[in-house]
Amino acid sequence: MKLSIVIPAYNEETTITKVVEEITRVMSTQKTNYELIVVDDGSKDNTSKVVTTLIEKSGRKNKIKIIKHIYNKGYGASLKTGAKNAKGKYVMYIDADGQHDPRYIPKLLKHIDRYDMVIGARKGIYSTSLFRAPGKKILSMVANYLAEKKIPDLNSGFRIIKKTRIYEFMSILPNAFSFTTTITLACIKSCYDLKYVQIKMRYRKGGKSVLNPFKDGPKFIMLLLRITMLFSPLKVFLPASFFLFLLGIIHMGIGVVIFFKVPSLSVILILSSIMVFFFGLLADQIATMRMEQRV
Repeated sequence: MKLSIVIPAYNEETTITKVVEEITRVMSTQKTNYELIVVDDGSKDNTSKVVTTLIEKSGRKNKIKIIKHIYNKGYGASLKTGAKNAKGKYVMYIDADGQHDPRYIPKLLKHIDRYDMVIGARKGIYSTSLFRAPGKKILSMVANYLAEKKIPDLNSGFRIIKKTRIYEFMSILPNAFSFTTTITLACIKSCYDLKYVQIKMRYRKGGKSVLNPFKDGPKFIMLLLRITMLFSPLKVFLPASFFLFLLGIIHMGIGVVIFFKVPSLSVILILSSIMVFFFGLLADQIATMRMEQRV
């Protein structure tokens, strides 16, 4: 088995049949030996029943299977479940809402023997709400800063990954929506080879986004902090240390010129900058050692 296609689904009864049929149709033109795994993440509709009926009617139980979570665990948890049950050397992820066009699968497939991960870089008419757009922009800016390069698409759900890479980072991959963000940065920081293939998105045909700007806002902030501390903590500690040191020097200069003495606050700021710097060095060393152990 060379390829396992994993479709995470949550309340996608209206689109899942078409998505599976489109993938099957495209794969029938390829020579790649594959399996298709639908992971129902505790759907409250008839997603599982629809897929089960589809499998029975197609008579392809050896090619298509469904795994059902007993409750909603999260998008990332569904992707991890798919990888744990995959028999293929490579794992392809594709969403169940109909936005990803399976016709691009061959474009990604032709690069898998050379790269550790092939990502469908999105272009076109995919929906981003007014609340989510600024968050995605900030996340991309932080990721580009951490990676020290521009990332064409940080969290595209349409990608192929070597299964060994997923297992390598399994312990740090979250159960929530940030799975794709984390594994992209993990592979970049580990110097693995990534390939971006431009794809066009379609309108969402089913389900709806489960992200809430008020509920998920704090989670988004924690995601930024978590990603930073996992991969490049010094990139946060160093600017903070420099800012405190500069503030302390300016405050000390003002105190000496006006009051002819060094204010206590200036000393506290300068000492704090030194402590923050050394905490950053320690955190960066730990992060580096952790990444080296995985290589």
